[in-house]
Amino acid sequence: MKKLLIIKYAELNTKKGNIDMFIKTLYKNLKLRLEGIDCEIKYDQGRMFVTVDETYYHKCIDIISNTFGIHEVEIGYELDNNDLEVMKDSIIKVTKDMQFNTFKVETRRGFKKYPLTSLEVSRILGGVVLKNKENVKVDVHNPEVIIHVEIRDNKSYIYALSYPCVGGYPFGVAGKGLLMLSGGIDSPVAGYLAMKRGVKLECIYFDSPPHTSDEARNKVINLASILASYAGMPIKVHVIPFTKIQEEIYKNIPNEYLITIMRRMMYRISAKIAHRNRCKVLVNGESIGQVASQTLDSMSVINETIKMPVIRPVACFDKLDIIDIAKKIKTYETSILPFQDCCTIFVPEHPIINPDLETCYEYEKLIPNYEELILEAIKNHKVVYTDKYNQEKNSEFEDLL
Repeated sequence: MKKLLIIKYAELNTKKGNIDMFIKTLYKNLKLRLEGIDCEIKYDQGRMFVTVDETYYHKCIDIISNTFGIHEVEIGYELDNNDLEVMKDSIIKVTKDMQFNTFKVETRRGFKKYPLTSLEVSRILGGVVLKNKENVKVDVHNPEVIIHVEIRDNKSYIYALSYPCVGGYPFGVAGKGLLMLSGGIDSPVAGYLAMKRGVKLECIYFDSPPHTSDEARNKVINLASILASYAGMPIKVHVIPFTKIQEEIYKNIPNEYLITIMRRMMYRISAKIAHRNRCKVLVNGESIGQVASQTLDSMSVINETIKMPVIRPVACFDKLDIIDIAKKIKTYETSILPFQDCCTIFVPEHPIINPDLETCYEYEKLIPNYEELILEAIKNHKVVYTDKYNQEKNSEFEDLL
């Protein structure tokens, strides 16, 4: 009998013909995330198995439980065969040090030619537990402990200790998106939710010194680093010098349209960066009606600037729901640090909530060189890599000009 960690897949089992690709991606991601820990990972279409020294169980479970594509991880036991007598001996050993008053045994037969039904195996093994542990009883409706038995062709597995995981799809299976990452609460949550659906992320941040501070920029890099911890790999952050564009907007555009025009410029830049980096979609933290630029009319007018799809994972979430997720994924404390980004400076007292598209066209003519400013910002932008690659590198994009 060998002790190991048993991983249950999340939605991967619904993928049928594509399941191999999903599982191989999950294996690759998990191997990368467990790098540095001496362990062995094996898998099939039903389960993934991690053999590691027990002193690393806590660390491994923490990593596994935050790996996208995994529903649950168990501390279990692998039996060399599916002989019923071996299972009886094993279930005694498995439950010997466990403390519970009520339990039930659930059996799954992957090996359909096994001579006993799942219910028969559960009854027999449940009887063994009753005989060998004092003061316990079976409760099939609300047990304290469920002892799982899985019967394969030539092996069996028994486990009772389960830990919930984040679920979703393996990171990267859905392609790449560009996250419009501000220093607020919503956009990191949107990034996390997109990653959970298998989207590999790069990020874009609009830097507007001296109106925004180095602390604001570092705050965004730290948020990207937290997201990178769920990916198990560095995330690229495109830092856009936005000062000239923002000052031109502030000088030339009527107050109520400042935010609308600014967001339209940001979308244009983001789409170009996304195209250059082979991102299929933009991702942002817009939530319907939360601020003036996030009414349906505003979203429609702002979105008009680009042809690329925009994913808004928190669009229909209440603010309190978004905050709950932010706390859970550990971005909240960083997001509430009091450093303003360029979306919170120069905010007019009464921004328009139902902007008119034709009016936007007319106002943008008041900045006759905005296309040149956009190309200049893209050419001079820098790339920051999170984690151990957290070094600035100049990125020239002459091929966009």
